[in-house]
Amino acid sequence: MDMPTMQNDLEKEFLTLIQKGFPVTERPFAELAETLGSTETELINLYRRLRDEKIIRQTSAIFDTKSLGYKSSLVAFKVGDIDAAAEIINAHPGVSHNYERDNPYNLWFTIAVAPDSKLGLEKTVELLAEKSGAESFIILPTKKMFKISVQLDMKGDRAKKEKVRRREKVPMELTPMHMEMIKGLQENIEATERPFAPLVEALGIDHDTLAAETERLKKAGYMRRFASILYHRKAGFTANAMVVWKVPEERAESIGETVAAYSAVSHCYLRPVFPEWPYPLFSMVHGKSKEEVEAVVEEMAGEIGVEEYSYLYSTREFKKVRIRYFSPEFEAWEAEALSA
Repeated sequence: MDMPTMQNDLEKEFLTLIQKGFPVTERPFAELAETLGSTETELINLYRRLRDEKIIRQTSAIFDTKSLGYKSSLVAFKVGDIDAAAEIINAHPGVSHNYERDNPYNLWFTIAVAPDSKLGLEKTVELLAEKSGAESFIILPTKKMFKISVQLDMKGDRAKKEKVRRREKVPMELTPMHMEMIKGLQENIEATERPFAPLVEALGIDHDTLAAETERLKKAGYMRRFASILYHRKAGFTANAMVVWKVPEERAESIGETVAAYSAVSHCYLRPVFPEWPYPLFSMVHGKSKEEVEAVVEEMAGEIGVEEYSYLYSTREFKKVRIRYFSPEFEAWEAEALSA
């Protein structure tokens, strides 16, 4: 098992800052150094070390799947040979997360299909179920999103609750240049003084234009933020649980807003229910121990007055990546699947 690494104050401040947002500027480490009272060289070396130690997983753009025209869903499979099934599912380029969870539905993954998909979402899932020998499956698309923001509390000084902000979208048309920007901003940055220089050169623009157009993508809702994500265990957060709640339909939205306000919750959604799955509210809760996670959940349960809920702990991580949008991999996967 990975053991958490202890961080000094500068590391904690740095990791906290870059989870919120990494500057898309000509010399981002210099900008971060000014904020933290450090130096550009020190932060470049720190970033490189934290990446090599697998505390920082990736620093790149986080895009909104739906805004880019992709259809996506959480899916749960009930499978016998979980390793073989995971390998088949992981081969799909739209699968970003895939976990074994402690439940009869033992394989949980998120999948997205491209706007021009010939199969579509449901047919793709059916095909994966057939290939992986799934006994049964449920497709759980988002009906309402209350929160999506993975920012681990490295300093331990975050308030127990936080206001979830809603941003008004400013419409914009995506040009071919923006499409190339999106492809480039998906790539993990290098630990250099000017990590965006190759993209700027490839696009034939300057750093100021890249920064301005990135901000436009955020305001239009195509991009959530440009930021770092961490390896949870190495960052000290050794426990996380998908907690599902059986809530009455008439109270589902108000309960969802209450649960989403907890800082320990990174994701909170309403999803469909089925005869075999009566839990419409999903919340991902993070903590430094199982006891910490369950203490937060018990507090939430008391506040919202819900007694029926279940913990889905992840026992193995099979895949966790960011989707490469507008990649030819999607078309290639479908072409192979349709020709089989």
